[in-house]
Amino acid sequence: MEFASMAAITNVCDVFFFLWLFIWGLADILKNKRRGETETETENARSFTTFEMITVISSFVITVCHVGFVAYKMLKHDEVVCYEDIIMTSTWCLASVVTVYSWANNKAYGQVAKWPIVLVLFWCFSVVVDLVVVGLIMLNYFESENTNVFRSVSNVIDMGTLPFLIVLGYNGVGYCVTKRHKEELDEPLLQESGAENTDAFTNAGIWKRVTFNWLNPLFETGRAQKLEFVHVPSIPESETAEEAALLLEESIQKQKTRSSVLPKAILNAVRTSLAINAVFAVNTLASYMGPILITSFVNYLSEDSSDSNYKKGLILSFIFFLAKTVESLSQRQWYFGAQRIGIRIRAALMVLIYKKSLSIKYGTTSNGKIINLINVDVEKISEFFWHIHGIWLLPVQVLLALIILYTNLGFFPSMAALVSTVLVIISNTPLANMQKDYQTKVMESKDSRIKATSEILKSMRVLKLHSWESNFKQKLIDLREKEQNWLKKYLYTCSTIAFLFWTSPTLVSVSTFSVCIFLRTPLTPGVVLSTLATFRILQDPIYNLPELVSMVSQTKVSLDRIKDFIMDQDSKQLVESQPFNGSDIAIEVEPGEYLWDTNDLDQRRPTIKISEKVQIRKGYKVAICGSVGAGKSSLLCSILGEIPRVSGGPIKVFGSKAFVPQSAWIQTGTIRDNILFGKQMNKRFYDEVVDGCGLERDFETLADGDVSVVGERGLNLSGGQKQRIQLARALYSDSDVYVLDDPFSAVDAHTGAHMFKKCLLNLLDKKTVVYVTHQLEFLSASDLILVIKDGGIVQSGKYNDLIADPTNEFARQIAAHSKSLNQVNPTPDSKTLTQSTDDDSSHMVTSLEPSRTKGGSSATTMPQEESQSGRVKFNVYSTFITSAYKGALVPVILICHSLFLALQMGSNYWMAWATEDAGRASSKVLVGVFVILSGGSSVFILGRAILLSTIAIETGQNLFLQMINSVFHAPVSFFDTTPSSRILNRCSTDQSTVDVDVPYRLAGLVFAILQLLSIVLLMSHVAWPIFILCMLIIAISIWYQAYYITTARELARMIGIQKSPIQHHFSESISGASTIRCFNQEIRFLSKCFRVIDDYSRVTFHNTATMEWLCVRINFLFNLVFFILLVILVHLPRASIDPSLAGLAVTYGLSLNVLQAWVIWNLCNVENKMISVERILQFASIPSEAPAIVENHKPGPNWPSIGQIELKDLHVQYHPALPTVLRGITCTFPGQKKIGVVGRTGCGKSTLIQALFRVVEPTKGQILIDGLDISKIGLHDLRSKLGIIPQDPTLFQGTMRFNLDPLEQHSDHEIWEVLNKCRLADIIRQDKRLLDTPVAEDGENWSVGQRQLVCLARALLQKRKILVLDEATASIDTETDNVMQKTIREETSRCTVITIAHRIPTIVDSDLVLVLDQGKVAEYDSPTRLQCDGSSSFSKLVNEFLRRSL
Repeated sequence: MEFASMAAITNVCDVFFFLWLFIWGLADILKNKRRGETETETENARSFTTFEMITVISSFVITVCHVGFVAYKMLKHDEVVCYEDIIMTSTWCLASVVTVYSWANNKAYGQVAKWPIVLVLFWCFSVVVDLVVVGLIMLNYFESENTNVFRSVSNVIDMGTLPFLIVLGYNGVGYCVTKRHKEELDEPLLQESGAENTDAFTNAGIWKRVTFNWLNPLFETGRAQKLEFVHVPSIPESETAEEAALLLEESIQKQKTRSSVLPKAILNAVRTSLAINAVFAVNTLASYMGPILITSFVNYLSEDSSDSNYKKGLILSFIFFLAKTVESLSQRQWYFGAQRIGIRIRAALMVLIYKKSLSIKYGTTSNGKIINLINVDVEKISEFFWHIHGIWLLPVQVLLALIILYTNLGFFPSMAALVSTVLVIISNTPLANMQKDYQTKVMESKDSRIKATSEILKSMRVLKLHSWESNFKQKLIDLREKEQNWLKKYLYTCSTIAFLFWTSPTLVSVSTFSVCIFLRTPLTPGVVLSTLATFRILQDPIYNLPELVSMVSQTKVSLDRIKDFIMDQDSKQLVESQPFNGSDIAIEVEPGEYLWDTNDLDQRRPTIKISEKVQIRKGYKVAICGSVGAGKSSLLCSILGEIPRVSGGPIKVFGSKAFVPQSAWIQTGTIRDNILFGKQMNKRFYDEVVDGCGLERDFETLADGDVSVVGERGLNLSGGQKQRIQLARALYSDSDVYVLDDPFSAVDAHTGAHMFKKCLLNLLDKKTVVYVTHQLEFLSASDLILVIKDGGIVQSGKYNDLIADPTNEFARQIAAHSKSLNQVNPTPDSKTLTQSTDDDSSHMVTSLEPSRTKGGSSATTMPQEESQSGRVKFNVYSTFITSAYKGALVPVILICHSLFLALQMGSNYWMAWATEDAGRASSKVLVGVFVILSGGSSVFILGRAILLSTIAIETGQNLFLQMINSVFHAPVSFFDTTPSSRILNRCSTDQSTVDVDVPYRLAGLVFAILQLLSIVLLMSHVAWPIFILCMLIIAISIWYQAYYITTARELARMIGIQKSPIQHHFSESISGASTIRCFNQEIRFLSKCFRVIDDYSRVTFHNTATMEWLCVRINFLFNLVFFILLVILVHLPRASIDPSLAGLAVTYGLSLNVLQAWVIWNLCNVENKMISVERILQFASIPSEAPAIVENHKPGPNWPSIGQIELKDLHVQYHPALPTVLRGITCTFPGQKKIGVVGRTGCGKSTLIQALFRVVEPTKGQILIDGLDISKIGLHDLRSKLGIIPQDPTLFQGTMRFNLDPLEQHSDHEIWEVLNKCRLADIIRQDKRLLDTPVAEDGENWSVGQRQLVCLARALLQKRKILVLDEATASIDTETDNVMQKTIREETSRCTVITIAHRIPTIVDSDLVLVLDQGKVAEYDSPTRLQCDGSSSFSKLVNEFLRRSL
C-alpha cells in the first residue's frame, strides 16, 4: 500500500518536472541566442571546478542506471515496461541534458555554475523520494527477513543511486543557502563601513541557519541585560530598503503592460526567493507520511511480538521520527523565508510610496491616505507571502489525501470524501466572499476614522481653546461605531467559517464511512485511524481555501490602492531648473495658465493667469503684493513648479532655489539641524545668518541654545520663531534664487525691520529675491513690484512709477496703508527717535520668553516614547480579560471547548473500537453513535466561536473608549510633546490588533494548551512512562520559553516604537514636500527614509527569527516524545495494549509537534500582541487636565455679563524646572473695552492668553472674570464662554459650512451675514456649491489670509462676550485689515476684546494698551497717554513702526 501511494505521488511529480524542464530549456535557449549577439564565448570562458564535474557525473550515472533498467526490462521479454519507468527515465534524461547545458553555458560566459531552480527542486525532490523508498525497502526486509528484496533490479538501482542523489541534493541545498550569501559578498567594500552591528544571519553557516543558532549571541545579550535597539544585529543586504526598492523599481521598468504591472513586478523581483521558499514548502509531503504509515503501525500492534517484529516496529518508529523532523525543520525554514520575502517587499513598497509622496504636487497629498497605505495596505501585502504557497499547495494536499483514501478505502469512499470536501469548500465560498466584503467595509471605515483622528490631533489646541473637543470626540466615537458595526458582521462571519473548519473532518468522515458501510467496505482500526488522520490533515486545505481567497482579494485591493498611488502620472516638476548661463536672467516666466485642481476646471477659473512674458534679472529684489486671495502664494508656487500648468509655456529658473513658505515648516530635531538642512557647518556664515534673522537672543534664553530640540511641527516655538528659523534655513543654503512668502507677517515691527535690513538688503544683496509681503513699507527697496489681482499680474514696475498713477490697484493699496498709518499719531519727539541709531532701539524691550510661547514645555528636549520593560504585567491580562462583561463569558467558552475535545476524541475512539471486532456494533449503531458524538462536538464549537467573537467586539470597543477619553482629556502640553504618530499608531495598528488579533490569539493559546494536555493524557493512559517524559519535556520547554521571552518581548516592544518614526518621517516629509524639492534635498530625506525603514525591518526580522529559533527546539523535543511513545508501544507486551486506544494515541500524536508549535507560537505571540493592549492602556491613563465641568462651581447661564477680567499677582511657568514666564502681573481689563497687548517677541503675550484659557495653570495668583475665579470652574464652562482667533488659522477637511459652524448651531442666513462682513461671500460664491464648497486637508486649497478670515467669521458667528485676537490679521493685506478692524469694532462693541498684534494700527485705537516686558507689566494705560509720553515703551514701539513704515 505504501509503495502504491508513493508511486502515484512520484509519477505525478515526475510529469510535472519533465514539462517544467522542457519549457525552461526552450526559454533559456532563446534567451541565450539573443545574448550571444552581444557577448562572445572566448572572451569570458573559464575552467570547470571539480565539484561541478562531480555533479555532472552523478547526474549521468543516475540517468544511465534508469536507462539501463528500462533496456533490461525490454530485453527480458517476460517483464513488461511500465509507463512509470518510462516517465522517470525520460525525466532523468532531460535533467541530465539540462545539467550539461547549464554547466557548459555558464562556463562559456565565465560565470560560476548557477543551476536552474527547476533542476535544484528536482534533485531535492528525488533525494526525499529515494530516501523514503530505501527506508520502505529496509522495512520490508526486516519485516520478512527475505533477501529477495535485494535481488530486485529496481530495488538495487534505488539503493545504488542514493549516494549520487545525496551529492546532487547537497549541491541543491548548498545553492539555495549560499547563493544569496555569495552575491552579498561580491562587493563588500560598497557596504556602509559604519554599520551599527554586524549581520549575523549572512555570516552564519548552513547548520546555524537550519537551527537558528546564529541568534544565540542576541539571546545571551537579552538574558544578561535589557535588550536595547543597538544590540540588535543589522539585517541582510537583501532585506535593506535601498536594495529591495532598487530591485522592485528595476522589475517595474521591465514590465510591458500597465494593467497589472505592480503584482507582476513584485513576483518578478522575488521569484528566486519564492522558488527557494517553495523547496521548504514541500514539508507537506512529509506530513502525509503519518497517515500513510499509521495503518502498518496499528496492524503491527495487533500482531504477535517477535524479534523480527521488534525490528519492524523500530524501523516504523524511526521513519515516523525522521518524517516529523524533516517536516518540522522544513516548515520553520518555510515560514522564516516567507517572512523575509514579506519584509523585503514591505520595505520596497514603503520606499516607492515615499518617493511618490515627495514628487506629488503641492497640496494634493492626503496625510491620512499615506498613513493608511503604509500601516494597512503594505502590511497586508507583506503578510500575503506567508500564504502565497497555499495557491499551489492546496490542490497538492487534496490530491495526496485522495491518494491515501483511495489506497485505504477504495474508489467510491474516496470520491465521497472528495464530493463532501468540495461541498464544504463551496459552502465556505459565499462566507468567504461575505468576509471579504465586510473586511473591505471595515478597512474603509477605519480609513475614515484614522483620517479624522489625524486631523483632530493636529488641531487639538484649537479644539480645546474653542471647547469643541467633546463634539469632535463624539464624531470619532460615531465613526468607530460605524466601524464596529462592520467589525461585528466580519467577526461573526469568521465565527461561522471557524465552525465549518472545526466540523469539516466530521462532515467528511460521516459521508465517507457511510459509503463504506453501504458498500460493505472492510474497516479495521488501522484503516479507520489512518483515514481519520487524513481527514485531520485535509482540514487545513478546507479551511485555507476561503482564507486564501479572502487573502488574495484583500491583497489585490491593497495592491490596486498602492498601484493607483505610485503609478499616477503626476508631473514632478513643471519648472525647468536651469544651470547658470551667460545671460543675466534669473527667472523667465512665459504666458500661461495654472490651476490647483485640474479635475475641477468647470468650478473655478484658473488660479494664476500670466498674460505677458516676465523676465527677472539676477540680483533683483521683486516684491509681490495684492489683497487676500489674489493669488500671491499661487504665483510663487507656479515659479517653483508646485502648481499644475494647464496651458502656456514653462517657467525657467536659472540656478539653485530656496523657499520660505507662508505656513512655517519645521522639522522635529534641533534648531541647528533645521537651519543647516543637510549642509556642512560654516561657523562664520552660520553666525551671520543667525544674527540676520534675530535668533541670537532666542538661543541665549534656551537651555541648550541652538541645539535645543523642537517638537513636532515646531509646536514648542512661537510663530515668529518658526518663521525666522525657516528664513535662516533659506539664507544658509546660499542659493541663487530666493522665494519668500510673507516672511515678516509673524514678527513684530522691530524684528521685521531688522530682518529686512540684515537679510534682504545685506546677506541677500547679490541674490535674486522674489518676496510676497503685506507690509507695504518693504516695497520701496525692491527693484520690481508685481501687483496681483484675481490671479493675474495687473501692474508691474518700480515703486515710484506705480504710485505716480493714483487710480491703479497699487495706489489703492498704498492709500489703505496710509490710512492705517494716519491712525497712529506721531509723538512730539518722534523726529528725534527716528534719527536714533539702531543700536539705541535695540536696547528697548529685549527679553525673549524663556520657554515656549505657545504651550507647555521648553524647547530643549523631545521626550522619547515610553516603553515598559520586563514581562507584560498581569494586570494588563486581567484588564483585557475582564474588559467584556467582567469576564463572565470566559468560563463558558472554556467549558464549550473542553466538551468539544472530549466528544471529538470519543467519536474517534468509538470508530476504532467498534471496527476492531465486526460483531461489536451494527452498521446503523456504528454510524449513528459517531454522528451523535461528532454533532455534539460541533454544537459546542459553534457556541465557542460566537461567544469568542462577542467578547472580542466588546473588549475592543471598551479599550478604544478608555483610550480616546483619556487622550481627549489630556492637557495641551501632552500634544505639544507627543508626536501625533505615536497616538495614531495606537489608534490604528494597536487598535486593529486588539480588535481582531489578541482575543483569538489568547483564546487559541488556551485551546491549544487544553488540546495538548488531552493528547498527553491519552498517550499517558496508553503508556504511563510518557507522562513523566512529557512533564520533563514541558519543563524544558518552559525553560526555553522563559529564556526566549526576555529577548523576544523587548523586540516586540521595539516593533511598535520603530514604526512611529516611519509614520512621523512620512508625515513630516509630506507637509514639507515643496520645501524639500525646492532645496533639492530629496536624496537626503530618502536616505533617512531608508534608515527608519531598515530600523523597523531590523527588529521585525529578528523578532520573526527568534520565534523560529524556539519552535525548532520545542518541535524536536516533542518529536522525541512521539518517537519514544512509539518505541514504548513496540516493546510493550501485546496483551497489555488496546490496539484501538494505542492507535488513537499515535493518530493524535502525529499532530503533537504541530500542536506544540502552535502552543509555543501562540504563547510568544500572545505576549508580543499583548504589548498592543499595554500601549493602549498606557494612553488610557494619561494625566488629565482640569475637569470640563465642576458641578459645585458652575457659572450662571449669563456669565460673563460684563466681561471684566482681573489679573492678580499672576505668575506662570510651564514646568517647575523652567524659569517663570509671567512674573506678578496685576491689572484689570474693564468690561466691554478694547485692550491691546504689545511687546517684543517672547515677552509673554501668548502665555498671558494661554493662562486666560487655562491651557497652562498659574503657579501663583488669580484670574477673575466678572469676579469669578476661573480656576474654580470647569474648563468647558470657561472656554465655551470665550472666543479666540488663533495665530495659526486652522481649517478642517469638509465644507465651508462645517468650518464656520462645526456644532451646527446657526442658520445659513447668519452664516452668509458674517461672510459678507468678512469679505468672504464673493469668494465663496465663485464656487457653485456655495456653503458646501470643499475645504481640503489643513485648508490647503485656501490661502493663509483667507483662512484667517474664515477664523474671524467663525469667531463673529459665536458672539462671545470676551474675544481674543492673537495676530488674527497678520497674513491679511492692509486694506482688508482696515475693513476687518472696522467690522470687529462694530460687531464687538459690547464685548471685551483683547488684541495681540505686531501691527501698531491694529491696537492703536484700543481703549487700553498693556505693554509687557520680561513677563512683567511695563506700561498699562490708554494709547493716547502712552504716546504723549515720549519715554514710554509704547511710544518707542510706535515710532519704531513709523520709522520702518515711512
